Amino acid sequence: MIERISSGGPWEEAFGYSRAVLAGDMAFVAGCTSVVDGEVVHVGDAYEQARTAFQVALWSLERLGLSAKDVVRTRMYVTGAEHAEAVGRAHGSLFGDVRPASSLLLVAGLIDPRMLVEVEVDAYAGELLT
Repeated sequence: MIERISSGGPWEEAFGYSRAVLAGDMAFVAGCTSVVDGEVVHVGDAYEQARTAFQVALWSLERLGLSAKDVVRTRMYVTGAEHAEAVGRAHGSLFGDVRPASSLLLVAGLIDPRMLVEVEVDAYAGELLT
């Protein structure tokens, strides 16, 4: 069983991808940023951008019947080492009790230079399917 959802974001149709895909017992959420209603929010604030990006990802999981407690892996891409601590704190505020496997990586940049962080989330849907 494969289920795909869209958030209606500006790049999904143009670039040919889904916001999230449930494939068997795993759910994969595509890279999420702090874009809300087509606009980058919290410009200059890595903590709030990360929280917003993770909230977009969690909203996507909720549409698949999952929640933060089902998250098993996260990836955080930040545009500078100076943002790592703030992004890590944002991750901890949402996943501190869940403690998924995680990576925080430095990247040269994102599609919009106002974006400081992009996140990906993978979740296990096994309990949902049983």
